Amino acid sequence: MDEPRTGEVTSADGTPIVYDRSGTGPALVLVHGAFTGREHPLLRVVAATLSPWFTVYNYDRRGRGGSGDARPYAVEREIDDLAALLAEAGGQAMVFGGSSGAALALRAAAGGLPVSKLALWEPPYHVGPGAPQLSPDFASRLESLVKEGRRGDAAELFMVEAAEVPAEAVAAMRGLPEWAGMEALAHTLAYEAAVMGPRNALPAGPLASIGQPTLVLNGGASPRWMLDAGRAVARAVPGADHRVLEGETHAVSPRALAPELLEFLVAA
Repeated sequence: MDEPRTGEVTSADGTPIVYDRSGTGPALVLVHGAFTGREHPLLRVVAATLSPWFTVYNYDRRGRGGSGDARPYAVEREIDDLAALLAEAGGQAMVFGGSSGAALALRAAAGGLPVSKLALWEPPYHVGPGAPQLSPDFASRLESLVKEGRRGDAAELFMVEAAEVPAEAVAAMRGLPEWAGMEALAHTLAYEAAVMGPRNALPAGPLASIGQPTLVLNGGASPRWMLDAGRAVARAVPGADHRVLEGETHAVSPRALAPELLEFLVAA
């Protein structure tokens, strides 16, 4: 299989956005969630698996990898980034978003971007009584920690409070080689908080305007609140389908994810 070809588009504010393109066929853009970029194994494997059927664009969101990071940050600029990629892909494309990247994809589709189909993995809205409860100053706390040079503490705050990873598990992670890469992306965690919106509340009104075929996927072994969020998104988006992949967690296996995406994306 051919290696992905790296390219670059320029967003509306002049920010360079770097992507890897692979395969042939209808265009598919992959939108990452927190702590990941185009080098992350999950969507690299998904891109390689789907490339016989699609031209796959796997990009670094702003502030990550090879892409720029013009300030001040605004969610609208991230939507502009995705718009630039859709233009590069021929004017429209199917879009997959994972985790907070799913929320970004939803906002883009609700905002009228030319998305032909929308596939989502566990958009982490906080709905239902068991969901995490975020403070109104969550994003500003993340920003403050990064400005103080406490990137590791910012990453820990995000994981413990937004994703409910046990503090002892995060403490163990801080000793792993991968932690340095997570700290390197800590400045983008406030961006994720902005994408999710205040308290990660479900934006049911805007989602009701989405008319594209939409698939929402959840892992059967994910926390109950994530399942509730997936079901809530599927109810809010007219005609959306919801599926549960048994045994999968939020850190889904590409071997489980890719076949579900393929089935949905090739369907008429």
